[in-house]
Amino acid sequence: MAGISSLGAQSGLDLEGIVNATIEAERVPKVNRLNRQESQLSVELSFIGELKSVMSDFKDAAAKLADVDQYNKNKTTVTQPESGDIISVSSDGDAAPGSFEVEVVNMAKGSRATSSAGAFTDAEQVISSQSGSLTFSAGDKSFTVDIAADATLDDIRKQVNDADDNFGVTFNIINTGSEARLVATSSETGAGNDIEITNTNADFDALSTVANAGGAGGMSIAAEDQSTDALIRVDGIDATSADNTFEDVIQGSTITVEGESQNGETATMRIAEDNSAVRKNIDGFVKAYNNVMGLLGQAGAEGAQFQGDATVRSIENQMRRFLSEEAGGLSMFNAGFGIDDENKLQQENTLTSVSEVAKERFGDFEKLFAGENGLASRIEDYVNTYTSFGGSLQTRTDSLNNRLDRIDDQREQLGQRLDRLETSLRQKYAGLDSLLGQLQSTSNRLDQQLSNLPGFSRNKE
Repeated sequence: MAGISSLGAQSGLDLEGIVNATIEAERVPKVNRLNRQESQLSVELSFIGELKSVMSDFKDAAAKLADVDQYNKNKTTVTQPESGDIISVSSDGDAAPGSFEVEVVNMAKGSRATSSAGAFTDAEQVISSQSGSLTFSAGDKSFTVDIAADATLDDIRKQVNDADDNFGVTFNIINTGSEARLVATSSETGAGNDIEITNTNADFDALSTVANAGGAGGMSIAAEDQSTDALIRVDGIDATSADNTFEDVIQGSTITVEGESQNGETATMRIAEDNSAVRKNIDGFVKAYNNVMGLLGQAGAEGAQFQGDATVRSIENQMRRFLSEEAGGLSMFNAGFGIDDENKLQQENTLTSVSEVAKERFGDFEKLFAGENGLASRIEDYVNTYTSFGGSLQTRTDSLNNRLDRIDDQREQLGQRLDRLETSLRQKYAGLDSLLGQLQSTSNRLDQQLSNLPGFSRNKE
């Protein structure tokens, strides 16, 4: 603002008020116009942002229905016998519904080798004055431990157990009070996978199942300590596995043995289709569809700011067309979807329901959304034309932001014009104030001089 102030001090007129009134008369209508424009643009920008959001949510909801994996899920339940858990089960989409009784006859186990009586006096017994090595193998696994000269039985135990490449062999020493017995156990299960221990030093024969020169060593495996397969009985049919996991004994299912049955008890295994994920995603899809249509309906209602808006009309029309477009021999309408009195998408119509169609024609229902050129891919392509970079909604957003920036520029320009106007007015009224002040002063002097003339008088009311 101009630095000139106290207008009217000389003339006694309210020149300050005249200047302010003139500025306000110039400012108020222009500011009001800019405020209205800004408010309208801000409302439009907010609407476009919300529309982008709900359309993106709609696309995401459709994409979840396009996931083919969710259509091929099974739910498996196991009822364990009273004695405790004997199996756990997982099933994939290849498993057919059914019920099975499973008995665990025996679990798979590894082998156990024990040193001969009298072989070792105690754990501190030195085994050999010379170095050598022990090699452990079971099935297709093996590892070797190099033994230093003068190593004790306990030294060897620790070295074997701590070997980095040990596949599951454990050395333990049992002290009977009169001697020490060495026990080697292997975690490698399956018939024929008994532990075998060989050596490169005959002094280590007592620690081996095979002697250095061939033949039996000092460690032996009793019949009951041999490695065995797991054996289960499914509806009376025997099945074996080298470990405690049975894959595809029941097609599409993996049975893991947890314990052995007592007295012939069985676990009941039930496989059923699991459509819970599909149902949940259908709920999400319906909600997302209604959110889009609800926003468009509110924005384009009679008297609303976007009544007749081309974008609103275009999206509403296409959203409705999605209901009748076919894929995989179905449309949303004949898949059981419908529209209620409030134009909201529902999971039923006058002829059928989504749950009934999904039960009877689940494969076709999957194709509707997840098939090649299914509804989900069409929705994604359509929404992307609006919401992706360079899409029409993004272009409109950029345009609105540019217009808001121009309003800020216009406000700044208006302020500068008003400053110049005020400066000009103050300069003009300052001159007038000075002139009127001088005239007032001259008039006062003349009045004083005239009043002093002999015989002069002024008529007074």
